[in-house]
Amino acid sequence: MKAALQRLLPRARSLVRPIVESLLAGLVGLGVGALIMWIWGHSPLRAYQALFVGAFGDAYGWAESLAYAVPLILTALTFAISVRAGMFNIGAEGQVYVGAMAAITIAYLKMTTGWHHLTGLVFAALAGAVWSLGPALLKITRGVHEVISTIMFNWISRWMCFYLIANVLVDPRRAEKTVSIPRTARFPILIPGTDLTASIYVAVGFALLIYFLLWHTVTGYEVRAAGLSPTAARYGGISAKRTLALSFVLGGMAAGLAGAVIVMGVPPTYAEVTGLGYTMGKGFDGMAVAMVGRVHPLGILFSAIFFGGLSAGGRAMQGVGVPLEMVRIVSGVIILAMAVPELVRVFRLFRVFRLRRAPVGGA
Repeated sequence: MKAALQRLLPRARSLVRPIVESLLAGLVGLGVGALIMWIWGHSPLRAYQALFVGAFGDAYGWAESLAYAVPLILTALTFAISVRAGMFNIGAEGQVYVGAMAAITIAYLKMTTGWHHLTGLVFAALAGAVWSLGPALLKITRGVHEVISTIMFNWISRWMCFYLIANVLVDPRRAEKTVSIPRTARFPILIPGTDLTASIYVAVGFALLIYFLLWHTVTGYEVRAAGLSPTAARYGGISAKRTLALSFVLGGMAAGLAGAVIVMGVPPTYAEVTGLGYTMGKGFDGMAVAMVGRVHPLGILFSAIFFGGLSAGGRAMQGVGVPLEMVRIVSGVIILAMAVPELVRVFRLFRVFRLRRAPVGGA
């Protein structure tokens, strides 16, 4: 019994420590946010009460928080998978765009409800995966840093999607937008009067799938081993090229699905010529969600709900007299404080790897 407890103790410590660190960091963020509001003459107590009641005080608040969390779960997974593999893939933004465009193409298909949903998700996941292969191949064949290439691909994706909206997927009856997702391909709303749709099952299911893959399969072990110690992984016979490509493809699939659940969810179920609508910014927000969730699929689920609560509760804060700009400042301070512990760990890890990283072309 004693031996079993001794074996479990280190594991329990490793689980409890990040939770405690995140809670302490969150309290620091709340304290700094309260100080900022107090300096500008707003009541922190009333503001935070409105925030938490608006986010989690009733079924409507929970539904709105979860609805906002759905795409963030998927884009956070894009960044988390790459970090676990020892990479900084910040291309989720562009992959979300191409995923959304791929999902919109199902408007030209006549199918029954279930198959229409499945086809849209598959198209989007494949589009995101294919788009992620560009930076992956540049890294493997030419050694181009993934941060540079994914930023470039984000901009290429943005303008390519604007072209598709205006010239290829355009609605023949309304030139300012694309064709709309048909009703047979829209996710049903779970709680009437809210934006929460059945797409939440897609996000949670994919997060659990990634968790199982990374922590309970040989392939996932190889990906994490390559991220923890590239040199040791290389000498252990793990292919650096394969793990890199796999991490980008899985991340691209997650981001592509994020684009699909946005346009296949609540209206507007299309993209406009003037902008990419609700898809914009989700890839970059996902990076913060991943950091707060300690780049772990299960942690990301809770982190995304927290982010969703900040968004839903932020509207309630405005109702008690806190300006929108102040709401964003306070939310940003809280997020930054909670992300700091993981940022410190990741940057320390990458500083060490920069000195001893094995070449990508290794075995």
